[in-house]
Amino acid sequence: MKAIVCEKRGTMKLEEIEQPAVPDDGVLVRVHASSVNPVDLFPLSVAGRLMRKLARKPTRDVMGTDFAGTVQSVGKDVTRFRPGDEVFGGEHGSFAEYICLSESEALALKPSNVSFEQAGCVAVAALTALQAIRDHGQVKPGQKVLINGASGGVGTFAVQIARALGAEVTAVCSPRNADAVRSLGAQRVIDYTREDFTQSGERYDTLIDIAGNRSLSACRRVLQPGAIFVLVGAAAVQHTSEMKAFGHFIGTRLRSIRGTQKSVFFIAKLTQKDIEAIAELMAAGKVTTAIDRRYMLDQLAEAFAYFNEGHARGKIALEPVRPEPANAAAGAPRERATV
Repeated sequence: MKAIVCEKRGTMKLEEIEQPAVPDDGVLVRVHASSVNPVDLFPLSVAGRLMRKLARKPTRDVMGTDFAGTVQSVGKDVTRFRPGDEVFGGEHGSFAEYICLSESEALALKPSNVSFEQAGCVAVAALTALQAIRDHGQVKPGQKVLINGASGGVGTFAVQIARALGAEVTAVCSPRNADAVRSLGAQRVIDYTREDFTQSGERYDTLIDIAGNRSLSACRRVLQPGAIFVLVGAAAVQHTSEMKAFGHFIGTRLRSIRGTQKSVFFIAKLTQKDIEAIAELMAAGKVTTAIDRRYMLDQLAEAFAYFNEGHARGKIALEPVRPEPANAAAGAPRERATV
C-alpha cells in the first residue's frame, strides 16, 4: 500500500509499504479521507526525531492521525464492527491507504449525514475542542465563553460545541473569517486586527486560548472571579518555535499559581468515548466540519506549507493516493507535487 513515511532524518516520502496485519482485536480500515493537524508535523521536528531515537522506534514511521473510511476486515474477537461499516477516528499512521487499530480505540461509526471527507477531518481537532470546552473549561448552559483563535480547525469545532452545550460564545478571529465563525454559532465576533479582547471590558466564565498569543496576566482582565482559562496544547504552538512554546506553557503555569482563576493546559487524548460523543453531535446536526482546502496525499508538502502560514479557515482535508489500475491506458503520468 502507499503511505507517507517519516524517515530517520526527519524527511517525509510517499512509499510503497506492507499492508498492516490484523490482530484478533483489530479493525483494518481502507482510508478514504484524512486531514492535517499540528501533531502531524511533530515527527518532522528536532524533538520528534530525538524522541524516536530515545524510544528506539523504527527509523521509518507512517505519519498522520485523522481518518475516515470503510472497514476492510476485522479480527476474530471484534464485535463492534464488521466489514463494510463506514467509520472514522484517530490513530497514528493514517496517511496511508489502510490503517489498523484496536476496536477499543478512538473509532466510531460514521453518521450517515456526514461525508467521508468531513469525518476524516474530525478526530484530533474536534476531540481537542470537546475536552477543552466540556472537561477542562467545565462550560455550563448560560455561561459566557470566549474563544481566542476561533477560525482554525480546533476553533471552529470549539465554537459549535460550546453552543451545543448552551453557552454564549464570543469568538476572536480575523475579519476575513468573521462571517464563517458567525455561521457556526458565535453570537459575537471580535476582530483582533481592530480590537484587543483583553481590553474589551467584558467578563467571561471560560476563556479557551487556541491562538496562544496573549499572556495569562492579560487574559485575566476579562475573566470572572473563579473563571477558567484553558490553554489548548499543540494547537496553541503550531506556528511558533518549540522553545518559545515551552516557555509560554511554563510561564502560564507559574503565573496561574496565584489568583482565584483556574488555569489549565492540556494535550487532547483520543478516546472511543469522545469520538462517539462527537459522532452523536454530528448526527444531530449540532457540529459540522468547516473545510478550507483539499489536497491529495502526495501533495502533503503543499498542505503543510499552507497550514504553516496560519491562515487556514477550518480544516485542510487530504485524499489518499490510490494505485494506478493495472490496465490503465498508456500515456503521460499524472503530475504530482514532490513530498
